[in-house]
Amino acid sequence: MTEQRTRSRPTISHERAQLKRLEIMSIVEAATLVTLVCVAVPLKHMLDWPTGSRILGPLHGIAFLAYIWTVLQTVAGGGWQRREVARLLIVAFLPFAGFFNIGWLRQRGEILEGQAER
Repeated sequence: MTEQRTRSRPTISHERAQLKRLEIMSIVEAATLVTLVCVAVPLKHMLDWPTGSRILGPLHGIAFLAYIWTVLQTVAGGGWQRREVARLLIVAFLPFAGFFNIGWLRQRGEILEGQAER
């Protein structure tokens, strides 16, 4: 019975690694969103230069999908409240929000470290 629980619940080190991947994807997704919204789209409309949007649009789309996939992988391990999952998903739609998410994710990782020491 204990062996079955161990297999179904990821280890603390696995969860910590997954949180680190989520931090990285949060930065990538936020950076592409900010660059798209604050640089490429204004250049497209003000200077009639659509090339930036044509390049950054798909790049951000890939980064967004990779971020959502990483969120789903991370929360699949369990132990996440609905409010926390909603937060992870909402920040993908707000420029700069992904950068502010990093501290919160690191704090969650430190909580995991504390649990591992017990």
